[in-house]
Amino acid sequence: MKPLMTRSYPSFCNSTFHYSSSWLAKALEADLTHFWMKGVKAVLSLLIITILAGLAGGVLRVFMSLEAIFTDPLEQVFRQLIVDTLIILAIVEVFKTTVTYFSEGRVKVTFIVDTILVVMLTEIISKWFSEAPLEQWMTLGGILVVLALIRVVAVQWSPTRGESAQEWPQTPKPH
Repeated sequence: MKPLMTRSYPSFCNSTFHYSSSWLAKALEADLTHFWMKGVKAVLSLLIITILAGLAGGVLRVFMSLEAIFTDPLEQVFRQLIVDTLIILAIVEVFKTTVTYFSEGRVKVTFIVDTILVVMLTEIISKWFSEAPLEQWMTLGGILVVLALIRVVAVQWSPTRGESAQEWPQTPKPH
C-alpha cells in the first residue's frame, strides 16, 4: 500500500489564510455600535446646522415680507405672517426632536406629535382664511382629535414617566 501523500502548502499561504481568518473573526466580533453612534452624530450635526440655517432664512424671509404691509391689504399680510410663523414653529419642533435624539439617543413621540399638531394648525388656519368646505374641516378636525389622543397616550405611558415614578416614590398624604 502506498502512503497517502499529503499536500503541503507553502508557509506563505498558511500565514495569509490564518491572517485573513483572524481579521474576519475580529471584524465579526467587533462592537460596531461606537462607529454607528459616531456616524449618526455626524449626520445629525449636519442636520442641526441645516435646520438652523433654514430657520434663520425663514425668519429673514418673514421679516423681509413685512414690506407688503404698505402695498397689500393688511388682512392678507397678517394671514401670511401667521401661516409663516406657524411653519417656523413647526421647524423649531423638528429641531427640538433632532436635538433630543442627539442628546438622549431616542426620539420622543410627543415631540413628533407636537410637530404634526403645529403643521395641522397651520393647515387649519390656512383653510379658515380660504373658507374651505365643511368636509375639509371635518377631516382636519378628525386628524386633530386622533393626534390629541396619541399625544395623551404618549404622555400617559411614556417610558420616562415610569422611570421617574420609580425614582421618586409618592409619599402618603397626612390625614
